[in-house]
Amino acid sequence: MFVSKSMTRKVVTINKDADIFEAEDKMAEHRIRHLPVVTKDYHLIGIVSDRDIRSAMPSKPLSDCNSKKIKDKIAKLKIKDIMTIDPVAISPLHTIQDALVLIQKTRVGAFPVIDEKGKLRGIISVRDLLRAFINVMGMEDPGTLMCIIVEEKLGQMKKIVDAITEERISFGSVMVARYWDKEKRAVFPYLLTQNITSLKKKLKKMGYVVLDPMKWYIDQLPKND
Repeated sequence: MFVSKSMTRKVVTINKDADIFEAEDKMAEHRIRHLPVVTKDYHLIGIVSDRDIRSAMPSKPLSDCNSKKIKDKIAKLKIKDIMTIDPVAISPLHTIQDALVLIQKTRVGAFPVIDEKGKLRGIISVRDLLRAFINVMGMEDPGTLMCIIVEEKLGQMKKIVDAITEERISFGSVMVARYWDKEKRAVFPYLLTQNITSLKKKLKKMGYVVLDPMKWYIDQLPKND
């Protein structure tokens, strides 16, 4: 799935010479946390976040200070004074997987999406990525997520699929992840049923370890992996 299919196309933007009160008002009105900063021809030059605005504000509430004096001082601050210049951006042709890995590496909450000429085409946030992930996993339909630990060898997935199919259970999706034991993998089938008691017993009799997905800790993976 490409970023272009999941990004927000109607992007709320701001000019570098706007004051931070305008940015604050836009974020509140549209319930967003990031504003791409663009030129008149829509070239991306920066991005400003709600964190940037909070950092520029006084630590005390305006009501506790000389409000007019403080407001006048803050109003002189322009977006260009607090924005992140040349922010990390992504192409519409990148995949959702690319965006997820990039967010993990950069620890930012949203990426402007730009074309090959540097023009803004959209923005993709953690919220957009979660929505895309839910769609890919089929989790909009009621069901149950399982976690099955298997040995890393050919034929394991077929055995699990056959076992589930024999129980007349439909799949929403299946995801395979690394496990902290390098000889094993974790299989996460999302099943379109709430009744998996007999299936769990069956899988355990087949020798598989069935875990509670809520006890899955990806941070326990080897640190050098």
